[in-house]
Amino acid sequence: MRLRSFAFASSLALTLATPSLASAQAAPAITGEAIRADIGFLADDLLEGRDAGTRGYDIAARYVAARFETLGLQQALPNSWYQPVTLAVARLDKAPPPSLTIGGRRFANGDDVAIGAFGREPRQSIEAQAVFVGFGLKSDREKINDYAGLDLKGKFAVALSGSPVGMPSEIGAHLAAEKSLAAQQAGAIGLITIPSASMLARTPWDKLRERAQSPMVSWIDKSGQPYVRTPAIRGTGTVTGAAADALLAGSGKSLAMIRTQAEKKGARPKGFALKQSIRIDRASSVETAPSRNVLAVLPGSDPALAHEYVLLMAHLDHLGVKEDTKGPDKVYNGAMDNASGVATMLAVAKAFAESGERPRRSILFAAVTAEEDGLLGSQFLAKNPVLPAGAKLVGVVNLDMPILTYDFQDVVAFGAEHSTLGPIVAKAARAEGVSLSPDPLPAEGLFTRSDHYRFVQEGVPAVFLMTGFAGPGKEAFEHFLKTDYHQPSDQMSLPFHWEAAAKFAKVNYAIAREIADEQEAPRWYKGDFFGAAFAPDALKAVKP
Repeated sequence: MRLRSFAFASSLALTLATPSLASAQAAPAITGEAIRADIGFLADDLLEGRDAGTRGYDIAARYVAARFETLGLQQALPNSWYQPVTLAVARLDKAPPPSLTIGGRRFANGDDVAIGAFGREPRQSIEAQAVFVGFGLKSDREKINDYAGLDLKGKFAVALSGSPVGMPSEIGAHLAAEKSLAAQQAGAIGLITIPSASMLARTPWDKLRERAQSPMVSWIDKSGQPYVRTPAIRGTGTVTGAAADALLAGSGKSLAMIRTQAEKKGARPKGFALKQSIRIDRASSVETAPSRNVLAVLPGSDPALAHEYVLLMAHLDHLGVKEDTKGPDKVYNGAMDNASGVATMLAVAKAFAESGERPRRSILFAAVTAEEDGLLGSQFLAKNPVLPAGAKLVGVVNLDMPILTYDFQDVVAFGAEHSTLGPIVAKAARAEGVSLSPDPLPAEGLFTRSDHYRFVQEGVPAVFLMTGFAGPGKEAFEHFLKTDYHQPSDQMSLPFHWEAAAKFAKVNYAIAREIADEQEAPRWYKGDFFGAAFAPDALKAVKP
């Protein structure tokens, strides 16, 4: 999982007539022992942390493909279990050192300035005027346009991080992630971010600065360039302290004043032209690394519905080996994140294959690459679909980092409230004696931070389950996030609860089965933000 601030064939006649009864009769034989075996292999040191583009990831991919083949699934691509994904890895060159010059004052990268690599231009020296744009948000539906009345053509947009206090968390997270797009639409050539006080409280400046120095990973598009959604945004960086003060010099506004205003509920600082110009200087080198998504299909049984597909997915990659990690263990095995999700997907695939009743709709199973680098494998699959001509993806179930150290009593279903997937999830959970709970981490905007969201952006309803906070859940979940998340300790020595692992897989099997067997495909609810944003012309359902 990718978190920013700490980071889911009786007869055809019987199937058609009684899909719910068929689902009940085809109760899957899912065991914790089988899930343990898959996690044990995928999280072994032999795989060296499964970093996308490495030999360890390729071994994991081969393992998943072999499991698909053993289950009798079909290849989604001609004569191959794999969808090739070429990754572009951009790194900053040390000479000349990158810098940001504000009003003639040069700030070296790594002080009050954080600049990352840019793979589409090896050398850059871009200078332009700048405009402060508040939070830099734009949404016709929400009647928000922080660019109204401002001239951004050929200039840098300077925006506060995040979204206004009190905005619904998922909407705020989505609009915050779309800032580059909003800036591009306004005519800007660059986007400079000033972290808000709440952002710095969650993620200290040294962590933000360190993150910017990491390689920037993307995938190679059909033109041979690293893919970006906003190619016109050529200059980016983050500033704080003296650099932010220099940007605001002469404007009558101070950094402290703007940050204080932004912390008030509903407040949206107004934009204004800045007196200082900005110049960004940097050089980047780019290497490519081959990787791949692992794909398999279980064809549907209903001739009228088999052209509709349900996607069940999990990311296969983790963080690899980090030699600069303190302590003797340098391998980031990713047992929970996300060998557990892949093992759950394999358990569900096995249950489908051995149920004796093929689902009415087809199922596409996907173990995707480079989630940890920015949801890249899922984005590549979403932008380069593998379905046959005339086929359609109707729903997504994502499996990402279930915390399986306790016997969970509830689940959180991100995305359930946005579409008719909600009642399906509730029914599946109840069948296993599990309740649904509201999001306990609303500030994280988790609905927008895992692989399913790349398909939401293409207009497809999706759901992503997290084990909940009821009973021992809160303590266990928070302990994992504090102690083991993105650490070498995320390995098989964790106190896995294997009966809970089996229960989680059964819930997700029931969800996927119900989606596949329902007469009507999932629909966005009428008036829902994400349905309106990404599928404006699709048929909508009335929310109960």
